[in-house]
Amino acid sequence: MILSGIFARIVALIGAVAVQWRRLQGVPQQTAWGSAPVVPAAKPQGAIPTLKMPTARGWRDGELPVAAPGLKVNAFATGLKHPRWIHVLPDGGVLVAEATEVAGPVGSLFGYAMQATMRRAAALGDSANRITLLRDIDGDGVAERRETFMEGLNQPFGMALVGDTFYVGNTDGVMAFPYTAGAERISAPGRKLVGFKRRGHWTRSLLASPDGRKLYVGVGSLSNIAEYGMAAEEGRAAIYELELASGNSRIFAAGLRNPVGLAWEPRSGELWTVVNERDGLGDETPPDYLTSVRDGGFYGWPYCYWGRTVDDRVPQDPALVATAITPDYALGGHTASLGLCWLPAGTLPGFPDGMVIGQHGSWNRSTLSGYRVVFVPFENGRPAGPPRDILSGFLAPDERFSYGRPVGVTLGPDGALLVADDVGDVIWRVTGK
Repeated sequence: MILSGIFARIVALIGAVAVQWRRLQGVPQQTAWGSAPVVPAAKPQGAIPTLKMPTARGWRDGELPVAAPGLKVNAFATGLKHPRWIHVLPDGGVLVAEATEVAGPVGSLFGYAMQATMRRAAALGDSANRITLLRDIDGDGVAERRETFMEGLNQPFGMALVGDTFYVGNTDGVMAFPYTAGAERISAPGRKLVGFKRRGHWTRSLLASPDGRKLYVGVGSLSNIAEYGMAAEEGRAAIYELELASGNSRIFAAGLRNPVGLAWEPRSGELWTVVNERDGLGDETPPDYLTSVRDGGFYGWPYCYWGRTVDDRVPQDPALVATAITPDYALGGHTASLGLCWLPAGTLPGFPDGMVIGQHGSWNRSTLSGYRVVFVPFENGRPAGPPRDILSGFLAPDERFSYGRPVGVTLGPDGALLVADDVGDVIWRVTGK
């Protein structure tokens, strides 16, 4: 631990020098947002990558995120252990997946430093491997009852209930468990429907189709730009479609480096996702993004990014690059946009139809980005206009520490917006004033 801490300080110092050098070289600081973003030319960082992550401090008594004008926020539940994702049951129970990335093997100085930095930021550690059930019994916007709904899982993340079956996206596969309406706990053994490789991007988000016949599963890449070869990435960086009746699965869309949040746009019926793009090309290059997902679509990773811009660090496949789909809406570089849900007009006062996005926040750029919950307005099934903050204030002004980091977002049983905060160990609840 002492040795890795020394490595962390050495690499952080080198990274800080590199950040200042890049600033002196006139690296552009544009913000790549929107349907037609300005994406700066790549500035490969080479052997001195930027490493900048705030220390996890958490929230003290009386501290809250900053709600947008006309909104208010309260703690729906506190004292959780790294809450990542939220699912609301038909009976009003709120399920929270508690899981953490666990340390894997490292083989470089930077790897040691990265793991030490992630531990300091509460992004790496022992995983609770459970799902907690919360209930607001008296309707005051605070969960009074808390039960362990499931335990002994393997880094659970996505959840879905279809009929009398409850599905969990463990890091190594999708599991199915028998469910009884109103149950406070599931202890029966489950069955694995499809397996996935571990390590790398570990989250496995789930979204049921409106007719309940299929599940869609987000599976991220093993690496940044397939540096271990494409064979190691087989079956990754994709969204899967899983037929529940037959158990058959297929890749629905590919070339998505790390697709996490999944949501349906109700007007068009299209599937949408938020994707974390590659690292090492600059603060805003390329941007993370929100996009509709086409059946059979290819979105560029690892060969190219926004607008079929070739990443020359990667052995190329020109034929595949020629098919790459440009995403719909840029979300800024390295914002770590994870959570996604549809917000119907009027759910929050002054907000039209659109998507809510939980931006976990960057760790690899000279000026930090993300650390907020944002809203993208929609018209006629497409993003229409600039983003708006819903919650901010998760990051200290000097960027040295974070109070929290938003992840999953969903609408609660009373229509309020719920937000999982895995540094603050809180579920936040957002309503109108």
